[in-house]
Amino acid sequence: MTKAPELYSADVAIIGGGIVGTAVLYELSQYRLRLALIEKNAEVGWGATKANSGIVHGGFHDDPNTWKGKLCIRGNQKFPELAKKLDVGFRQNGILMVAFSEEDLPVLEQHLERGKLNQVPGIRIISREEALALEPNLSEDVIAALYAPEGGIVNPFEMAIAFSEVAQANGAALFTDTTVIGLEDESDRIRIVTDKGVIYARYVINAAGLYADEVARFVGDTSFTITPRKGEEYLMDKRVGDLVHRTIFPTPSPKSKGILVIPTAEGNLMIGPTALELPDKEALDTTASGFEEIVTSVRRIVPRINSRDIITSFVGLRAASDRGDFILEPSSKTPRLIHAAGIESPGLTAAPAIAEVLTELLVEAGLELEENPEAVDSRRPFPRFHAMDNEERAKLIASDPSFGHIICRCETITEGEIVEAIKRGARTVDGIKFRTRAGMGRCQGGFCQPLVIAILARELGVDPTEITKRGPGSEILLEPVRKGLASDDNVSSQKEELV
Repeated sequence: MTKAPELYSADVAIIGGGIVGTAVLYELSQYRLRLALIEKNAEVGWGATKANSGIVHGGFHDDPNTWKGKLCIRGNQKFPELAKKLDVGFRQNGILMVAFSEEDLPVLEQHLERGKLNQVPGIRIISREEALALEPNLSEDVIAALYAPEGGIVNPFEMAIAFSEVAQANGAALFTDTTVIGLEDESDRIRIVTDKGVIYARYVINAAGLYADEVARFVGDTSFTITPRKGEEYLMDKRVGDLVHRTIFPTPSPKSKGILVIPTAEGNLMIGPTALELPDKEALDTTASGFEEIVTSVRRIVPRINSRDIITSFVGLRAASDRGDFILEPSSKTPRLIHAAGIESPGLTAAPAIAEVLTELLVEAGLELEENPEAVDSRRPFPRFHAMDNEERAKLIASDPSFGHIICRCETITEGEIVEAIKRGARTVDGIKFRTRAGMGRCQGGFCQPLVIAILARELGVDPTEITKRGPGSEILLEPVRKGLASDDNVSSQKEELV
């Protein structure tokens, strides 16, 4: 990744490297533009995107007169081709919203009508018998369901990484570990003051997620406020990943789509989230009450879910605005600053469509666009050993023996994949985890983490004590390690040889 700037000039600078910031960076990288993305974390996709449920929504939840309603299905329809171009995990697994009582049936009808107005393909209400035929492990108490067959699931952090990789291949600059601390409108450009230096940009996209209101305040814009909406989620072992195949929603409340059962793109089940508004933008702790609420709710939908199969938990903070909708507009204080704020659900689904709207707003503000015929729109495929057949594995190992060394036993991740992730920009243990899944399995890195640290240190040419979990302040080893722990010798002795 690009080092932080002392001084840099761009046509467009994007503040925030979540799914929206990286999507617009990808979109704009198809044109002859000088681009910069500024992200306060060590890598992209580590804010709300990292803890996103990964649902590609069906497009029936939101009013067609809102940005959410307009852009959800428009984004949904882009995912099959986009996921193929970006080489990210995606499945069009379908969505069921289930009803348990006569009082729930009008809610299904209301969402069916919204879906039809939003032109959702194939949406319909199905009987109890059809719902149970599709998902035999649903509760026997279900009486009907709304079915949207083109809903899907995707790896959200992998998508943000892929967007930024393609944009960087097209020349975009990525400034990570860099925090914006001020904006100054200089009439023909905006001066962006960061903790690492100054960036000048003709136009700025404010995609700062939870902090978008604070970025707006830098130019005196108080037109909206962001309140974090906390959601706890729990990930289950792949062993029970086949309990359901479609994403299962309950009938929703005014504030939340409810607590869901969500298959992931990689074969786990995820349950959650809760929905709790609170003032703290860094409240990332899970709670006993959240756990009880989630387990009780999902067992009503899928009684066979067992909390003993949970392998990890995490928290996401949705960037809910006081307007209740996406905010996609120029700042009232300067037309050179364009807000992409209040991007809560279905922000992941809508992100490719939001990027198109932001591009249109930049043109309306005066940005000239010239297509770059040399730009690429696809990511070089990432080698995924666990997904290959034996013939493909043998060929890969013959080309590079490091692909024959298993580092993560739970997810069958090889040394070759970890080295490839480092070549593509990973600098931390979490950077490896989110690119390769090393450490995401049943043992949650208990076996492979020292080996990952050793490979990172070797490839980056640094001491293992300099390797962090997620950037400065999260160092894992406190002092030089004795030989045999987190060393390259340890990688050689503990890795599982396949050849």
